[in-house]
Amino acid sequence: MALPLIGRGWVRLPALAFASAAVLAAPAAAQSLADLRNDAATAGDVATYGMGWGQQRHSALKQVTPANVKRLVPVWNLSLDHSANASTQPLVIDGTMYVATHSHTLAIDAASGRQLWKTPIELPADVNGYLCCGIHSRGLAALNGFLYRTTLDAHVVALSMKDGKQVWKVKAADYKQGYSMTHAPLIAGGVLITGISGGEYGTRGFLNGWDLKTGEKKWHRWTTAGAGDKGADTWKPGMADTGGAPTWLTGTYDPELDLVYWGTGNGGPWNPATRGGDSLHICSMLAIRPGTGEIVWTYQFSPGDPYDYDGTNEPVLADLAIDGKPTKVLMQANRNGFFYVLDRTSGKLLRANQFAKKVNWASGIDMASGRPIDTPMTAAVRKTEEQTEVIEVWPSAFGGKNWMPMSFDPGRKLAFFNTVNLGMKVKYVKQARPGGPNWWLGLELAGFAAPEDGMRGSLVAWDPVAGKKVWEVNSKAPNWSGVLSTAGGLVFVGTQTGQFKAHDAKTGKELWSFQTGSGITGLPIAWEHKGTQYITVTSGAATVYGALAGDPELANVPAGSSVWTFAVMR
Repeated sequence: MALPLIGRGWVRLPALAFASAAVLAAPAAAQSLADLRNDAATAGDVATYGMGWGQQRHSALKQVTPANVKRLVPVWNLSLDHSANASTQPLVIDGTMYVATHSHTLAIDAASGRQLWKTPIELPADVNGYLCCGIHSRGLAALNGFLYRTTLDAHVVALSMKDGKQVWKVKAADYKQGYSMTHAPLIAGGVLITGISGGEYGTRGFLNGWDLKTGEKKWHRWTTAGAGDKGADTWKPGMADTGGAPTWLTGTYDPELDLVYWGTGNGGPWNPATRGGDSLHICSMLAIRPGTGEIVWTYQFSPGDPYDYDGTNEPVLADLAIDGKPTKVLMQANRNGFFYVLDRTSGKLLRANQFAKKVNWASGIDMASGRPIDTPMTAAVRKTEEQTEVIEVWPSAFGGKNWMPMSFDPGRKLAFFNTVNLGMKVKYVKQARPGGPNWWLGLELAGFAAPEDGMRGSLVAWDPVAGKKVWEVNSKAPNWSGVLSTAGGLVFVGTQTGQFKAHDAKTGKELWSFQTGSGITGLPIAWEHKGTQYITVTSGAATVYGALAGDPELANVPAGSSVWTFAVMR
């Protein structure tokens, strides 16, 4: 059921009707590619998913500090008028906030919380029956007065920022084949880039490049190595055509190198012996040219992917001193339980250290080859398509870290992220590819294994150069929100039980907490308006973890989605 409005909430205004056009009209704002490039350095607006092309999710604002964060209070709250997942990141541009949900796109007066317009997404009545892993939208892209988003039925849409009217809409794939889209698009090199979801249904992953003005498809890139591609021999014959490697989270962009970095997901089916070999390019990082989709380099985190260890987690870009040498790096806390640091110019592996509390599928990463060192359990799984006994694997398919994006503080040189501490009990079986909206896993899930201490998650501060934890705050239920760090010395995070929290970036000590009324899976942002710093987060949880993991902490958390904005009381 929907939550009541709290404080200065506003009722829903009538939805605006669509207007169609083949080509974008004159923009309503002077936002440019330069604004996107400088987003991380301009604290007033939040113009990109990730608060910058490098997705550091760090704010240079310093007004809210450990000394005054106890005076942080809500200044407005707006209902999103649904009970689905609110795992989205708002944008704030020229005093207006823009929010994407699965069913609508909204514009909000950022200072007051008043809804300005609300445009519905026209979805087929049966679309929910074809979705794998959640009903939600993670965010938007924006440029020159226009918004860009994806939809659950695998379409890409352009809207006017001024009034929410639809400008163009194009189909990326057929949702009835198991494809869907929940991620925010990426604008890079003057091209709109999107990925795809659906790896559990025997689909084939891809990336598309679109013309920003017309929606015309500029290029298409499959992410599995099929017939005629380099790496095709890493698959059994024909398996690459249904082999997964979905691209369901947004990539990052380095404009100096003109490279986009995009992670790929699990193999289809999960059973590695059915697919055979490394199954390139599942569970990999791809570096591509945004103008053409050309692959420049690849790195595979989990060859063959025996355990649904997607490599789609956010690739965070930074400049670090590696072995005393200034280096352009890409960082990822992978679902397989290891934190990777790559040279983003070449894909060379620089660091690979275990961050998950328990890992039993690999004993480490071979730094010379870049490959995991299989334990006997994993070696047997790779060879045996049909097993007679259940095995217990750590981390589970939820990963040592799931999709919720981390932040990186470039001053402290620390990454902050939420972990998951859970195992799974599985038995691999032969399974033909099913028809319709049915999972193709090639295994039976017998349940999950909880840690002995009952702490299923933690918030971690991580030194990527030293490859070790600096501090850790454990929790009974894992946090499923994004993380925000600020130059004021704070780390913000949301819990699945509804608390929005601020921690001291130096020590991890909890300094402030506010109950938002539903679980938080949103991506918090910091922004400034007329000299005041604000913190915004969406609340509303309906997660796959909550549905499957049997977590007793989440038994009485209500649904209901809304946007919360906070400021320090003067």
